[in-house]
Amino acid sequence: MSMLNKRKRIDFLYQGITYFASSISLIALAMIFYFVWSNGSGLLNLDLITKDYHAQYYNGELDENSPFSTMERPIELDENVFYSEKYGLGVSDGIDREGNPIILVVYVSSDSPLRKMQDRNSEQIISLEEDMLISKVSFNDKATALRTFGAKYMIDELDSAVDFREMVFTSIGGGIRGSIITTLYLIGMTMLVALPIGVFTAIYLNEFAKKNRMTNILRILVDTLSGVPSIIYGLMGLAVFVPLTIRTTSATSGNLISGSLTLAIILLPVIIKSTEESLKVVPDGLRQASLALGANETQTTFKVVLPSSIPGILTASLLGIGRIIGESAALIFAIGTAVKDDISITGKSTSLAVHIWSMMTDEPANIELSSTIAVIILMIVLILNIVVKFISKKLMKPLA
Repeated sequence: MSMLNKRKRIDFLYQGITYFASSISLIALAMIFYFVWSNGSGLLNLDLITKDYHAQYYNGELDENSPFSTMERPIELDENVFYSEKYGLGVSDGIDREGNPIILVVYVSSDSPLRKMQDRNSEQIISLEEDMLISKVSFNDKATALRTFGAKYMIDELDSAVDFREMVFTSIGGGIRGSIITTLYLIGMTMLVALPIGVFTAIYLNEFAKKNRMTNILRILVDTLSGVPSIIYGLMGLAVFVPLTIRTTSATSGNLISGSLTLAIILLPVIIKSTEESLKVVPDGLRQASLALGANETQTTFKVVLPSSIPGILTASLLGIGRIIGESAALIFAIGTAVKDDISITGKSTSLAVHIWSMMTDEPANIELSSTIAVIILMIVLILNIVVKFISKKLMKPLA
């Protein structure tokens, strides 16, 4: 009886350790999700994803013959919107994606003189539109109204002045459209190089290569490469792939091609190991049955074994895509850290992860926007995970 109680206590201890370790993992993951969501969800919106990072600046002045607005305050405007009947302009206070105060243009009437201003820099006709930001308004006879003074102050100053000398306004910047496009480019170009090489290497090692010292050394090298810090791959990309692309393309420095080639080298060990493991779990009975029916080894490999390992290959692809999205150290060297809106495969740009790095190196660090980008990365990985599992399930039905 005492022996039975002792076994129960030992089993209870092992179960307790298991549950405790599992709970720590779950708590750690929950804390990460909570941190990025609580800090970044406030900035999460469609404009962040679709807008450019760099804002367009305009310096507008009124034409001497511009008529003033005759439109009274529209009834649909919110009470927090400050309206000038003189200019037909409605603005409100806000906070930009980096936490700075802004004056947002909510409404501009159709007969407003602000819709037909002259740009002081280019002498072109420019228009103040909804969703733009007013930085300052300069007057001839009094102090400049800055955005830091608030929307109400700016409207009062506009109404009390005869006219203004200059209005500086911008489009809304701070978007991550360019970084998202760069990340998608990197995923496509990297997987186009790494996936075929990795899969065929795994097929060779598992199906065709003989068990000897050379294959053992090759496997050791693959395992070693998977543990190399990514910053070393970045140095290799800077020393090898960047000069190579400069010589063979129109690139003048780090670019998407050199970044993709660097990431492809990083992913090869992951894809090779994952694919090889998926090939190993295919029952030998399938191979023997195929050979018994008259198929040769190559036909057996590509018509029987490979289709059966598709879920494992898709898992390898998902791991690779996750690594691409999350990689930053290697890309800092291989591509650069310049945030771009116009993306070219031979030009510099930043992925989402490098964009986070760029935001966190500011003074002070932009934790809110960085957390928002982290939320987007987590959402992309989650969607990819669901898609891969759905495809795997569909592909496995004919084999069931």
